[in-house]
Amino acid sequence: MAAEFPYLYPFSQAEAHCRGETRMHMDSFYENVKCARAIEKAIREHFDETSEALAEGCAQSVLEAYGFKRVWFVLSNSLREMGRPRLISNDIRQWGQRPYVPPDGKFNRYFAVDTAAGLLESFIRQTQAAYQALGLFGQEHCAGDPFKLNYEGKVLVLSPGTLRESHWNPREQLWLGEGGFGCSPDARGQAVYAVCLGDGEETRWNRCDFTGVLDERFLPDWAAEKLAELRAPQHQQPETPSGGMEMT
Repeated sequence: MAAEFPYLYPFSQAEAHCRGETRMHMDSFYENVKCARAIEKAIREHFDETSEALAEGCAQSVLEAYGFKRVWFVLSNSLREMGRPRLISNDIRQWGQRPYVPPDGKFNRYFAVDTAAGLLESFIRQTQAAYQALGLFGQEHCAGDPFKLNYEGKVLVLSPGTLRESHWNPREQLWLGEGGFGCSPDARGQAVYAVCLGDGEETRWNRCDFTGVLDERFLPDWAAEKLAELRAPQHQQPETPSGGMEMT
């Protein structure tokens, strides 16, 4: 099981001040700076001068120390802070746009990774490969438009961003939507009551916590078995008249 990592604060210093969360912002900022410096150190130590490329495993030690969420956040900020972003491949630039990094004045440049564009891209590609190896479900595994589908009775994909990294595995991502106003795309309510196909846990989520509805083509065998069990008719004992005895 993955380790728990310090909280990644998602807002700017100005927003943190309004929320009374300045300490949380600064704690997360210092962790971002440490992560950026750790990436620079890993790149220096894994750079092969003969091939002028990064050795395998360069990203792994940083991911183990800081987690995917923070590393992705720091790398995304680094791409935004680059003076010549066109030196980075288009698909990598698009990848870097996916996590929201708030404009935060002077704070952003302090946790931008300072290295050559080619080496930064190589580190990002190693990070992508490590993430893919986790086998998590994403938007590419979902069907239809999540803004238009009704979630009740559907197998839903819980966003990795909703889960702690210690719970990042496919079995904790698949849930059966059972009810709640949030199941309807047109309702004002957000509550979605669901049961986990991995361990049977029942809880309440918000509609925005889910990436979407799983495409049936990607439904694993273990999930199909649990789904059939949950959808099977419940057998009940025959009722007897109140206050009477069932005669044979």
